[in-house]
Amino acid sequence: MSTKSIKNWAEDDRPREKMLLKGIETLSNEELLAILINNVTRDKGAVDVAKELLTVIDNDLQQLGKLSIKEILKLKIKGIGEAKAITIAAALELGIRRDVASKKKDVVLHSKDIADFLRAKLQYKKHEVFALIFLTRSNKINHYEIVSEGGITGTVADPRIIIKKALAHDAVSIILCHNHPSGSVKPSRQDEELTNKIKEAAKFFDIKVIDHIIVSEEGYFSFADEGII
Repeated sequence: MSTKSIKNWAEDDRPREKMLLKGIETLSNEELLAILINNVTRDKGAVDVAKELLTVIDNDLQQLGKLSIKEILKLKIKGIGEAKAITIAAALELGIRRDVASKKKDVVLHSKDIADFLRAKLQYKKHEVFALIFLTRSNKINHYEIVSEGGITGTVADPRIIIKKALAHDAVSIILCHNHPSGSVKPSRQDEELTNKIKEAAKFFDIKVIDHIIVSEEGYFSFADEGII
């Protein structure tokens, strides 16, 4: 049976009809992508395009989630123009946000609570991101904010900016966060120096730095758990 046109498939084999009749969990990755891509041309169907896209990324949905719209277009897959690249990126972003929402805890009790939230939030970033989590007196997450992207240095992660943001959000305690796209979660000497610098600055405003958490696809590292903060 040809995959050239979804309209020519038997009704229960078409991705949309299959989803309605058998449930979304019965669809393969290529069928789900085909629904997003929709019909393309007479010579090339959505499923063909979806298969080609998955082949290019080695069937790795994690890799697909890391691609920007421009990077999807750079794959030069016939049938995926700007509009379809936007559709795919939007669907992937919804998946990320759903994952983040499911990991967010109202009250932070353990480093793992924050780490799970951060890994869902940052796992698709291909560059380093430095972020802050502001907590209330009852250890509820008051605010999450990325303060710099592209690297962590004393200049980029300026303690003055961090304290200013904490005061603006009435935070009594903060958690420093960043990711390691390389995979390793071991902190560098620069990470430790920056942590101490921010911690000392925060003391003047009665703001407590309770942890610095590093996350990657391999796991996480908590300064507090290791007793170095």
